[in-house]
Amino acid sequence: MVPQRVMTQTRPNPDTNPTHERARPVRDMPLILVLNGPNLNMLGVREPEIYGRHTLEDIRALCESAGARLGFSIDFRQSNHEGELVEWIQQARGAVAGLVINAAAYTHTSVALHDALKLLNVPILEVHLSNPKTREPFRHISYIEPLAAAVFAGQGPKGYACLLYTSPSPRDGLLSRMPSSA
Repeated sequence: MVPQRVMTQTRPNPDTNPTHERARPVRDMPLILVLNGPNLNMLGVREPEIYGRHTLEDIRALCESAGARLGFSIDFRQSNHEGELVEWIQQARGAVAGLVINAAAYTHTSVALHDALKLLNVPILEVHLSNPKTREPFRHISYIEPLAAAVFAGQGPKGYACLLYTSPSPRDGLLSRMPSSA
């Protein structure tokens, strides 16, 4: 049975950064937690030749739109702090139907995230805007990949939406089709 949780349709929380937002309830929709690691709050400004000009807010909107089409609630978060990401993963146990993660730089360094992800009994889906395997050698190692049911890299923001199409569906189990445009 897919765990159910009442959450989504995020609104900005002025007390925190704009990409870690409070959610309003939506009933009977499986929850997908989307976690974003360090520096992703600077998308659109930081190295646009590598990461593009889309902002993290653009990606949040894309995920919420894809989630709504598929019958998922989306809880979209970003942190520059490894411990906060670990805590969110721990809190997700038994509360989410799947987890999408772009751990950013922590992908290549964080045994703590790896160990926290091992606590989950749901699909873990890894995403990267660029393709780390074609960049500097230190980016070729992923501590997330051995635990991931799927990895999308180098497809820009569209990779997030593509992963949602591979998530557990409330209607069809694992969806086998990919979106033609995300």
